[in-house]
Amino acid sequence: MTNWNIAEILSAVAARVPDRPCQIQGDRVFTWAQFEQRTNALAADLVASGMTHQGKLACYLYNSPEYLEAMVGAFKAAMAPVNTNYRYAAEEIFYLFDNADAEAVVFHAVFSDLLDTVRSRLTKVKRWYVVSDETGNGPNWATPYESVVGTTAAAMPQVPRSGDDLLLLYTGGTTGMPKGVMWRQDDLYNVLGGGGNAITGVPPADGIDDLISRIDPSQPTGPVMLVACPLMHGTGQFSAINNLGAGGCIVTLSNRKFDVSELLGTVEQRSVNSIIIVGQAFAGPMLDHLQLNPSRYDLSSLGLITSSGVMWSQENKAGLLEFIPQAILFDSFGSSEAVGMGASFSSKGAPQQTAKFQIGATCAVFNENGERVEPGSGEQGVVAVGGFIPLGYYKDEAKSAQTFRVYEGRRWSVPGDFAEVNKDGSLRLLGRGSVCINTGGEKVFPEEVEEALKTHPSVRDAVCVGLPDQRFGEVICAVVESEADHPIDPAVLSNHVKGLLAAYKAPRHVVVVDTIGRAANGKVDYKRLKELAIQRLAAAQS
Repeated sequence: MTNWNIAEILSAVAARVPDRPCQIQGDRVFTWAQFEQRTNALAADLVASGMTHQGKLACYLYNSPEYLEAMVGAFKAAMAPVNTNYRYAAEEIFYLFDNADAEAVVFHAVFSDLLDTVRSRLTKVKRWYVVSDETGNGPNWATPYESVVGTTAAAMPQVPRSGDDLLLLYTGGTTGMPKGVMWRQDDLYNVLGGGGNAITGVPPADGIDDLISRIDPSQPTGPVMLVACPLMHGTGQFSAINNLGAGGCIVTLSNRKFDVSELLGTVEQRSVNSIIIVGQAFAGPMLDHLQLNPSRYDLSSLGLITSSGVMWSQENKAGLLEFIPQAILFDSFGSSEAVGMGASFSSKGAPQQTAKFQIGATCAVFNENGERVEPGSGEQGVVAVGGFIPLGYYKDEAKSAQTFRVYEGRRWSVPGDFAEVNKDGSLRLLGRGSVCINTGGEKVFPEEVEEALKTHPSVRDAVCVGLPDQRFGEVICAVVESEADHPIDPAVLSNHVKGLLAAYKAPRHVVVVDTIGRAANGKVDYKRLKELAIQRLAAAQS
């Protein structure tokens, strides 16, 4: 039995390779010794500020070295870090921090004005830490982050830590407001491989001593990983934790908006070994740029590109492998609640089919009767993953019961993905059984956008559907029924939603109909309206 605690893992790594680079962003380079000192200092300040055991620290940050410092500082103080979607509007931020019972918040200064509108209602927050950025040093009601972590080495707080300590990962999920997935650190580190590597065939470690013995201190650097996707999502966080546990280095980009030339230039400059992306939203622009600049970059150090969370097309994989023929493309099928559901590996000459995954070792597909779907039967079922899974959703027993179910006498995580099992045992992913829209890796619940649309005076009724998009996987389309004598202006409606919700939730397309056609019980036929929207938009473009 393991008892993995991420704080203790990373402190052991720092002692093993103190002079190696741990985090890099632009010209900023932090060694493992500096990472240890800075996270210790943050943990000491949190404990001194009276944080409760397993209290919550919200990370309201763009990708930066401070993000992982804040997470690990929380782990060291025996607190649970909480991811924060920096695209959220004020009321969404309030809901998240209030629901999570946040006691501390680390935030970039650019978010100061937004936080100032809600912080008086967040009475549980004992400490605000502001990270300076291009907008300045932040407000006087927050403690300058650098004044805490930049101090001389602080004594490590003597707090009880164990594998039961939590990481909270809030996800938009498929229904309603964000839900906090409760991961025990021991479960999380085990499901990430427990210090092993399934790709290279390295088995899990049996404890910290075994894990640390695998790190060769004579090597000046460990594996260099560039996390291009947001650290606020599980894909970025979990990948970074895994690489740090191997004595590696995490590289993040400086620009807030995705810049392919910065990405590829950083791969060359920092001899990056692996990149973490989220599907087509990243991979599409990467291929376009390489096709226009075929000889501009030296990408010979790059051995792995990993994606999770959104579809990644076979055509794009084949195109990228023309420019990085030595690389393996790893397409992971999973979610915040269920890691390791399936995987697809592509290499030069053998790109895998989109939506076809080799089923994970602890994964199964169950029909509506709770029976396993037989390979090759053509029967559809829900994908479930067992083994190391979360405890449930924070403070939400009802939704936990919906997702975490008992089949065959044991507990499984069932996020809602439907699939068939091919004859060879691989999965053919069919999609979510709900109407959740996944746009560029962001999950959007249609009813939330629909309610925002209906607050506009020109809208009588509205339904949102996801339409296929080459870059983002899906984009949001609003099917709108207008009030009498009120013309619909798509741009006005989109801006109206942006004033209420995160900008990515605003519709990219608007289709006006005479009536939504709700049934007597108020329900709508999403499939019919999606087909109607596709037809209308195709006709408009022809």
